[in-house]
Amino acid sequence: MTIIIDPQSSGIAGNMIIGALADLGADKDELKDIMEKSAFPFGKVEVTFNKATKNGIASTFCHVEMLEHKHSIKYGDFIEKIGSLEIDEKVKKTSIKVFERIAKAEAKIHGESLENVHFHEVGASDAVADVIGSIYAYYSLNMDKQKIIGLPIAVGGGRVKTAHGILPVPAPAVLEITKDAKIIGGPVDDELATPTGCAIYAEICDEIMDFIPQIKPKRTGYGAGRKEFDHPNILRIVESADITESDKIDVIETNLDHLTGEEIGYLFDRLMDLGASDVSITPIIMKKNRQGSLLKVISPKKNRETLIEAIFKETGSLGIRVLPNLHRGISKREFIKKEFEIQGETFEVTFKVGYINGEIISSRPEYEDLRKIAQKTGIPLIKVKEMIR
Repeated sequence: MTIIIDPQSSGIAGNMIIGALADLGADKDELKDIMEKSAFPFGKVEVTFNKATKNGIASTFCHVEMLEHKHSIKYGDFIEKIGSLEIDEKVKKTSIKVFERIAKAEAKIHGESLENVHFHEVGASDAVADVIGSIYAYYSLNMDKQKIIGLPIAVGGGRVKTAHGILPVPAPAVLEITKDAKIIGGPVDDELATPTGCAIYAEICDEIMDFIPQIKPKRTGYGAGRKEFDHPNILRIVESADITESDKIDVIETNLDHLTGEEIGYLFDRLMDLGASDVSITPIIMKKNRQGSLLKVISPKKNRETLIEAIFKETGSLGIRVLPNLHRGISKREFIKKEFEIQGETFEVTFKVGYINGEIISSRPEYEDLRKIAQKTGIPLIKVKEMIR
């Protein structure tokens, strides 16, 4: 499956992303609850969802109203508060990555270190609600398991009033955050793309393209913007079935002969956290009959440079091999949720189902779901796997 994020019409903002994902089926009550609770340490907000029609297109409008304003906060203190939130770890980690993108952009623009960056409007309670709400909806719809393509962002034009004064559109932070994306000015004299929306887009998109590739559209969600224009002020997110049977990946390799088992284990976890699709370590015999290990990392194109930099820093390697744009044969995949009753309690398990020519060739439960059941019930993981069929 491929997800298309289309901000060509009227740009992108955090609440527009949430509205479009809610339009695709993300639970509005759950979103309201997690957004209001997550924002509370930064200032009280009220979240509402309403149906809106923008130039004839029915859409979902997510309104985040700030009920309390607090002073700006340093980046380190801000991240510490985010880290203490009682939310799913995946949502928390990805949200922190989004805020890191914003903070790095602010630091570069103002010539400051990351630790000295102060969050103003991007650190306010409504932005916390926008980011965590978007990422929560993203995971709730299993979009982390799909390929996400971003289309060019309409950024608008003119000038905008910020905490740093009146700035040209797009604001410097938007330009910095979208430096690896594609943007286009207009179609109105107004700000269409916000730093928060652009940072979420940059974090979750696997690839940026000029046009929608060959797909089979299944469902479309529309997220409404607050303002009214002569064109539809909406963000469009398209869920589709793929036609192609291939995928492109980068393979990163290097030989290791000086790391301990613990250090290799740490490297494995570090690379997975940074976005590697898979990591493998193979024992090898190197020159002069030295024992070593071959590190092989499968990476989406967008994460390649980050992973290479991490390998250099963590291993001290003097050379890394990169095999770019390899074609990987893949089966059609979809994720199906099933419920199982264990020890009188109902658990939801996600299965990854693979198809070739319409025939099911595999159906495997997700490890994280099995792990949670084992931890909660005390049943050995291998036994849980036998029970989940």
